[in-house]
Amino acid sequence: MDVLLEILKYTIPAFIVFLTVWVMLRTWSQNEDKRRKKEFNMHITDDILPVRLQAYERSILLLERISPDSMIMRISRSDYTARQLQKELLSSITSEYEHNLAQQTYMSNEAWEKVKAAKNQVINLINGTTSELKPDATGPTLGKLILERLTELKNPPSQVAIDFLKEEVKLLFL
Repeated sequence: MDVLLEILKYTIPAFIVFLTVWVMLRTWSQNEDKRRKKEFNMHITDDILPVRLQAYERSILLLERISPDSMIMRISRSDYTARQLQKELLSSITSEYEHNLAQQTYMSNEAWEKVKAAKNQVINLINGTTSELKPDATGPTLGKLILERLTELKNPPSQVAIDFLKEEVKLLFL
């Protein structure tokens, strides 16, 4: 019995010291893991944020470049027929869109859907306006009619998407 009491006299304090050290090391390890994760996330944010901002910038540039008023001023020529101008406008939209497809990687799904919707609405505007004209209509006539249809819209498609993207960028800094 004395031997058991003697063993307990040494093992119980040793066990208490062991548990104390174990709890302290475990707590320190957890805090260190949290600190490393936070540091890593801050580093990732520092690297990703500029890329995300660039994606939003490029998407806004895409929307500006495919807005009908911008395209007509850039593409229209006086010797084009309405069908030639339509073809050039649609080709420009497709080219711009395909060139910027990768930007969706860094944007929210909703933001990219707004960009796609704006593109599709502009295409529908061009095709719908072209279908209203006679086959022998000139390019400038088509351009003028597209611009008239665009001014009739309460919210131009490109501008709706641009406004949405700007609001989403603001949320990145809150």
